[in-house]
Amino acid sequence: MEKTEWYLEYEIQDNRPGLLGDISSLLGMLSINIITINGVENSRRGMLLLAREDEQITRLKSILQTMDTIKLTKVRKPKLRDKLAVRHGRYIHSDVDDRKTFRFVRDELGLLVDFMAELFKKEGHKLIGIRGMPRVGKTESVVAASVCANKRWLFVSSTLLKQTIRNQLIRDEYNTKNLYIIDGIVSTRRANERHWQLIREIMQIPAIKVVEHPDMFVQSTEYKLNDFDYIIELRSDEDEEITYETVENNPFNQDDGFSMFDF
Repeated sequence: MEKTEWYLEYEIQDNRPGLLGDISSLLGMLSINIITINGVENSRRGMLLLAREDEQITRLKSILQTMDTIKLTKVRKPKLRDKLAVRHGRYIHSDVDDRKTFRFVRDELGLLVDFMAELFKKEGHKLIGIRGMPRVGKTESVVAASVCANKRWLFVSSTLLKQTIRNQLIRDEYNTKNLYIIDGIVSTRRANERHWQLIREIMQIPAIKVVEHPDMFVQSTEYKLNDFDYIIELRSDEDEEITYETVENNPFNQDDGFSMFDF
């Protein structure tokens, strides 16, 4: 019988010596394999497990619930966030009011790249927006995640290396395995109708599209924020406010700081 992967997480109530050894021994007696184990946030420990039968996990759960040294917090088939939490030792935080919005700070770039790479590996249409202030690392993170996911990335509009505004693609660039990167500010402020026609064509390709500054992008297109599958926010620190006031109050061709290396 094929083994099934599970995620187990518990909060340590009494961090006495030998606690982890006791739990590991219990897993061994129940013939449950440990794939990965790591500490996660707030005195919690997470494990990825392999079990042949669901009954093994049911028995494990009932035993762990009787232990006063730990508090069982999660027993479930692992989600992407669970796997990344064990891998990086911290959870990805989503917005309380909008569960498809995920927040990162610059110190978590490794976690962000890993998260996006897992999203990019999935086949089919996916529209991802990424918000952030200038030079926080948005475009670089998208490119790094593309490399990790073995995806070819194409800049449709960007300011990473130079002002990029594509009006057409060559034949092999129309590919469902490619990843298309669009800068909402550059497209809104600098593009012509041929560029927008290209964007409409790209949106019909069942591939991954990443839109930087989605709030500006939806102002000039028929798309809405609800059309995005994920919204990622990247800040220098947790208290940084993401604002577009400088863009909205100044012509884009002035030296407003938004046409530099990475907005």
